[in-house]
Amino acid sequence: MRLALPEGAMTAAAATAEASEVFQKCGCKGIRTCLICERQLQVDPPWQLSPQKTHRFLYNVDTGWAVGAEDSNCEGWGFPFPGVTLIEDFVTREEEAEMVRLMDLDPWKLSQSGRKKQDYGPRVNFRKQKLKVADFQGLPSFSREVVRRMGLYPGLEDFQPVEQCNLDYSPERGSAIDPHLDDTWLWGERLVSLNLLSPTVMSMSREAPDTLLLSSAPTTGPKDSVDNLITPSWSVLCQDVEVAIPIPRCSLLVLTGAARHQWTHAIHRRHITARRVCATFRELSAEFQPGGRQQDLGRELLQISCSFQGRPV
Repeated sequence: MRLALPEGAMTAAAATAEASEVFQKCGCKGIRTCLICERQLQVDPPWQLSPQKTHRFLYNVDTGWAVGAEDSNCEGWGFPFPGVTLIEDFVTREEEAEMVRLMDLDPWKLSQSGRKKQDYGPRVNFRKQKLKVADFQGLPSFSREVVRRMGLYPGLEDFQPVEQCNLDYSPERGSAIDPHLDDTWLWGERLVSLNLLSPTVMSMSREAPDTLLLSSAPTTGPKDSVDNLITPSWSVLCQDVEVAIPIPRCSLLVLTGAARHQWTHAIHRRHITARRVCATFRELSAEFQPGGRQQDLGRELLQISCSFQGRPV
């Protein structure tokens, strides 16, 4: 027999079940939230409670500098920002449409912060530094030409990805990704991302307690940048700095060096204004390369990835 509750009453168990159902629908866990669970649970998104960075800069692809934003207190100032390569029009609109069409033939899994994802790679426990190869069948067939084309560009000639992660962002879900550094135990030096369907902005920040020396921002190119380094004019705390990297539609972004290892990267919710699909490719770290401690496992992963017969795991 089932007892009836007074109208409007809800047991603690029922409330918990309802909350769980909400999070299952959006994929958020822990402190991560999106528009779906924020509206249904009536909570404020964590990013609204975080203080904004004091000093805001914009990455200049021509000079390789981070330049003070026009409406900021750092306007006219800047500093070199190495480790960023942006290749515009890496794919055509027709190629973009076909790639996304093929992605959409496979299911998208719910992920945190309003994202959906498709993973092509080994299952990895980064905390325990363990991985399973069993379900990994390789990168998808439609990435074969993308990877071949990468090798035509300086700095990517020997790039051999063993993992591809597709992420689907939507303004209706309030999609975003928090500031983070990618793993370095399994993943190597270069992070390569293909931006599809809409432009966005990657926001770089650094929590190190040291300072940055600013100079007058260059107006021409790298040579002018070197000249400006002679007499730094102003120092600011790294923790107060954010660098915005505009990423056009159909472009390829490569992060290496300091941009890969010292500066966290994020996509803020406000920079998702239409559906955005990002395909990120990762290579193996030195431990899994020839001569490394796990070179045999690395060789196996590379052979699988290069088959281009994969389905999302």
